[in-house]
Amino acid sequence: MKRFWYRLFRSTASFQYRFGRRFTPAGKLVLGALGAAVVIGIDTNRTVGYQAFTFLLALLLIALAWSLPFRGRLTVRRVLPRFVTAGEAAWYRVVIQNGAAAPQRGLVLLENLADPRPSFEEFTSAREPGEERRNWFDRTVGYPRWDWLVARNQGARIEAQPLPPLPPGDAGEVRVELEPVRRGRLDFTGVTIARPDPFGLVNALETLRLPQSLLVLPKRYAMPDLALPGTRKYQPGGVALASSVGDSEEFVALRDYRPGDPLRRIHWKSLARVGKPVVKEYQAEFFVRHALVLDTFAASEASDAFEEAVSVAASIACSIQTQDALLDLLFVGPEAYSFTAGRGLGDTDRMLEVLAGVRACRDKPFRTLHHAVLERRASLSSVICVLLAWDEPRRAFVGQLRALGTPVHVFVVTDKDAPAPARPDEVHHLVAGAVAEALARL
Repeated sequence: MKRFWYRLFRSTASFQYRFGRRFTPAGKLVLGALGAAVVIGIDTNRTVGYQAFTFLLALLLIALAWSLPFRGRLTVRRVLPRFVTAGEAAWYRVVIQNGAAAPQRGLVLLENLADPRPSFEEFTSAREPGEERRNWFDRTVGYPRWDWLVARNQGARIEAQPLPPLPPGDAGEVRVELEPVRRGRLDFTGVTIARPDPFGLVNALETLRLPQSLLVLPKRYAMPDLALPGTRKYQPGGVALASSVGDSEEFVALRDYRPGDPLRRIHWKSLARVGKPVVKEYQAEFFVRHALVLDTFAASEASDAFEEAVSVAASIACSIQTQDALLDLLFVGPEAYSFTAGRGLGDTDRMLEVLAGVRACRDKPFRTLHHAVLERRASLSSVICVLLAWDEPRRAFVGQLRALGTPVHVFVVTDKDAPAPARPDEVHHLVAGAVAEALARL
């Protein structure tokens, strides 16, 4: 029965999608009036509803016939930004070239995104938040779960965009508004050009393949300045690409002088020997280095707390000044990952791109992250933890870091119905749906 309901929902969703694009709002109104005329016009001796039925049916048939032969000979180019942010409106440009001998007027641009319908495995294994409180029929059939999955997989909202008149051989450009609703990769499959019939009831459609993708960064919140204590720590081998202003350094090698090198680094003996400027190259050895630890051990990929935790981590990454310090992002996926930003090693944008693709880890225990952080503890000035619970493994992890003398900031993000931490003075407790307010009170 589950497969039957799945196929029914999938077919119905496909019909609704095609119906919504083929008929304009006026056309849907005419269809509704046509159905009403059928009901009230059955008895032709008592009503004249059959006359309205005939008139409306004729309108629709003419409109449908008009929409069949549309071949626009259009070329479309989409100009996307490098990335956008979930929850924040963005814009991009679409350039349309008219290759036909006739002018094109009244066209409408419709974007085609990746199919948001879930697979059968996803439909049967996923659980809608609060599904256990629904009635037996909804839990058995699963339509609320289907509707929730489709909404969750819908990466963005893009309204239909009217196009300017296109003379023969000429091009036009429109600015399209995009509203990303979730982080990750947003896939475009193509564009559909709609041309309404003269009555404005039915759209003639021409679909053009135009696959592209756009990275959606996690939502971010305003963060107060975090007081991150801790001194500079020795980095074995140094950090070769990092700048070295004000830090102890280790001599690495001699190299040719480059414009901008300070005069104090010129090796005068080599200059006298080879007859051209030679400078001493150093490698930085001591840095302030912070770790941003993200707990990915969520019970479900669709957990609101997990998504909020990623947003909190992104907000913290943007709020920490990495010009004079290093910031390591640590989390566990298929394996333990570490990404470093600051002092020439990478920028915050790169770290946000990494966070955009983070997924929940459900096949490893929390101690995997515990061990990965402790292996780096000697080089860390402080640790910022974004956790999904405040249970015994996580308390032991934070307690061990503090016992070793490492300053730790802890943020615990939970769902609305999850219990609060037993000792709230030890952590910053954030509830999904009210994170912005809680961060503003820090």
